[in-house]
Amino acid sequence: MRVAKASAGPKTRAAFDVAAYLESAGRARKVVKYRGGDVVFSQGDLGNDIRYIQSGTIKLSVLSRLGKEAVVAMLGPGDFFGEGALAGQTIRIGTATAVAPTSVLIITKEAMIRLLHQEPAFSDRFISYMLARNIRIEADLVDQLFNSSEKRLARTLLLLARYGQVNPQRTLPKISQETLAEMIGATRSRVNFFMNKFRKLGLIEYDGAGLKINSSLLSVVLHD
Repeated sequence: MRVAKASAGPKTRAAFDVAAYLESAGRARKVVKYRGGDVVFSQGDLGNDIRYIQSGTIKLSVLSRLGKEAVVAMLGPGDFFGEGALAGQTIRIGTATAVAPTSVLIITKEAMIRLLHQEPAFSDRFISYMLARNIRIEADLVDQLFNSSEKRLARTLLLLARYGQVNPQRTLPKISQETLAEMIGATRSRVNFFMNKFRKLGLIEYDGAGLKINSSLLSVVLHD
């Protein structure tokens, strides 16, 4: 007697690998390498894609009508930027510049929308990032309103070093004191004064590779 084979059930879809997607090129996405000082996009450019930093550092800045530049963020590996395109922002409102050799994944707007709708794991990752960044923006505002320039500088250096995260970046690429001054709303001379103070106290170290941030710098932020 011939026994009929049980029909195979529907194939289970493989789980979406968010990390693998963000670290490689493929359909509707590409990886672009930038050297330090290269402009990734400029204020006023068309914005029809979203960027993700695989490695390196990106400076986001805004130029006022009077020609004054303000640094609004320093981003590193794992950060998204240019996401305003998802909210109908067709023109870039700021300039993105590579501070060090940087690898950036460029995802088309259409591909990003599809991922957010169809891939829960990716959607969770992106939403978590945006919520964390909103918290950071609120903290930045409080920092500007209530803290001294010395504390603002210490906090900025710790944030650049990703203090408290899984993979902290203790040694930062070379960053000018002018840029730090723009980030904290102070003069270059004040930044120079505090940087020298931090170095004498052993809170930071200078070497040929860049700026080393020691965890003891946190004491400046916590001190009342």
